[in-house]
Amino acid sequence: MAKAAKREYVWLQCKECRDLNYRTSVNVQGGTPKIELSKYCKRERKHTTHKIKRK
Repeated sequence: MAKAAKREYVWLQCKECRDLNYRTSVNVQGGTPKIELSKYCKRERKHTTHKIKRK
């Protein structure tokens, strides 16, 4: 039987308006990764950089 992966749900926060727009799971085995993605922000109405925000 395979072991369960060590994953954790995190929010992606817009760097410009500080709005929490997306929720995704990341692999936390070996530390939390530093992810920055270009995603669409509804408040800004454009693509902005989003960073991981842990709750």
